[in-house]
Amino acid sequence: MTLTGVRPLYPSSHRSSSSDVRSDVMERKDRHLDDAQRCRPSYHITAPRGWLNDPCGLGYDPTAGLYHLSFQWNPKGNDWGNISWGHGVSKDLLAWEIFPEPCLEPTTAYDHCGIFTGCLRPTAVNGAPHTLTVVYTSVKRLPIHYTLPYVPGSESVSMATSQDQGLTWQRLDCNPVLLRPPETVTVTGWRDPFIGRWQFMLQQPGAFQSSDLCGLISGGIAGKTPTAFVYSINPHDLRQWNYLGLLVHVGLNFQPSRWSGDLGVNWEVVNWVPLTDDEKTTRYFIIMGAEGCLDSRKYVKRTPRAQLWMSIKPCSSAADALATYAFSGIFDHGCCYAANSFWDPITAQQIVYCWITEEDLPDDLRHQQGWSGMLSIPRVAKLITLHRVRRARHSELSAITSIETQRVTQQTSTIRTLGIQPDPRLEGLRNERCKMHVDNLPLENRRDGDSLSSPHLSLITSTWEVLAEFSVSNQCSAVGMEIKHGDDMQHRTILYWEPSRETFIVQRPLPHDSRINHDPESAPHTLFTFKTLSGEEREETLQIHAFWDTSVLEVFVNERTVISTRIYLLPNQARCSRLRFFAEGKSDSPPAVLLQASGWDGLGVSQ
Repeated sequence: MTLTGVRPLYPSSHRSSSSDVRSDVMERKDRHLDDAQRCRPSYHITAPRGWLNDPCGLGYDPTAGLYHLSFQWNPKGNDWGNISWGHGVSKDLLAWEIFPEPCLEPTTAYDHCGIFTGCLRPTAVNGAPHTLTVVYTSVKRLPIHYTLPYVPGSESVSMATSQDQGLTWQRLDCNPVLLRPPETVTVTGWRDPFIGRWQFMLQQPGAFQSSDLCGLISGGIAGKTPTAFVYSINPHDLRQWNYLGLLVHVGLNFQPSRWSGDLGVNWEVVNWVPLTDDEKTTRYFIIMGAEGCLDSRKYVKRTPRAQLWMSIKPCSSAADALATYAFSGIFDHGCCYAANSFWDPITAQQIVYCWITEEDLPDDLRHQQGWSGMLSIPRVAKLITLHRVRRARHSELSAITSIETQRVTQQTSTIRTLGIQPDPRLEGLRNERCKMHVDNLPLENRRDGDSLSSPHLSLITSTWEVLAEFSVSNQCSAVGMEIKHGDDMQHRTILYWEPSRETFIVQRPLPHDSRINHDPESAPHTLFTFKTLSGEEREETLQIHAFWDTSVLEVFVNERTVISTRIYLLPNQARCSRLRFFAEGKSDSPPAVLLQASGWDGLGVSQ
């Protein structure tokens, strides 16, 4: 099937005269939607039916010019179980053909309990042309959980190939290619194989000759540390893996600060992501899901896990690991997990997809939907380098553990961190006929600015994108945007930054069912002040980029902070009616200026 978005019927120049007509059309459409479809997104990827979780098997096939994406899927029910791989193909990461049946199902002795996460290589195991290979976790024993004693042999590494552009897949006769974890360690988990290139591998004893191909298998050492297990892979035969050692040893529940999160006790879906900036500076990152996080306040209504990233430094010699911790951060502060990625040769960028969970919905309402979970919009991971940084809004630079700080002069530093932005190709979802724009508007205090004349965008659909930029004064206490839902506009979602706490917040509306989790989401976020070449100091602007798709919201702030969340509304509340920009302050002067804002209503895939 091809995912399509809702398209507004009239251009923005006729918005005031056509809004009633458009609303009538959508109300008639809503009345024909059953409960299974009311919260189903438009341009986010979902399974044809049933349960969806981890993205896997991501990659690009240059022979066919197609992107491939798989996901863990239970096609037989709407709970976790019977885990197979769903599969889809796309030419542009926008319009996807999702196949109606699984491409791999748990049907053999070594994987009869599940086809868990893995990766894709656009080459055969023996170098044959026009062949795709997936490397996956084959499971023959359950349950498996980091809190339970691990039984070696429960998980193994297997492979399958396709010679018809992903339509059919054949397991290797020699499966599994790796039977169990290294015998020298007691693991908490051992799964989710990921293959990448790492020049450091060429120096390692035991590595295949002239091979920089490495394999990571995620897990942890019981009672000691979460980690990934590093293997050297024969580039001429992907069936051959040699174990080299642990990637890192950070200890249990290592939490450098609120900027970095709790690194947990077991890792899943560890991705190897070397990133290079425009100045040819390279830093080595991993992106990983951390299980066993301890912050009970944050995870009281969700599974105690987090989606994180870490920068590491290779070690020339180390007794217990091949690399050491450098700095780390939180990849997504909301309900995203199991991020998986691939290097896109077309754009020369690292593309990341995440699983957006359904944990905020009680089971009975989730079962009524007939489906659970979706994949995030595609994101680009990049190395951000900022020069001549003087300070952050409040925190000392040395206290922000999600950045690397290099002192350049007595007053300025160069800082680096992992950047996360929406894939620029998502602009293809925009309907330019329904574009709205405002710019250079002072924002009065919010308590005085809730009139129809306050800066706002008029929205009609439940699928839109907004990109806004603010100049924030030192007297500002809060700045952001408020989304009003439904005709009565009584239900509101508020996205705002609190400078004094250096915290970005997503305040969700009160739910119609008290069992639905609509607690606020929050993330540490700051703005940096730069010293210009003329000696003046200038703080960067606050940039908010938000995507709304029926029941999911993804927010990107300054391409450094991301929050994804779910918002469950009744049919008469689901459509957005107005998006208002606001600021609060401690003086009579405007606390902030809306430098510019653009919105696109009716986001969706063109036919």
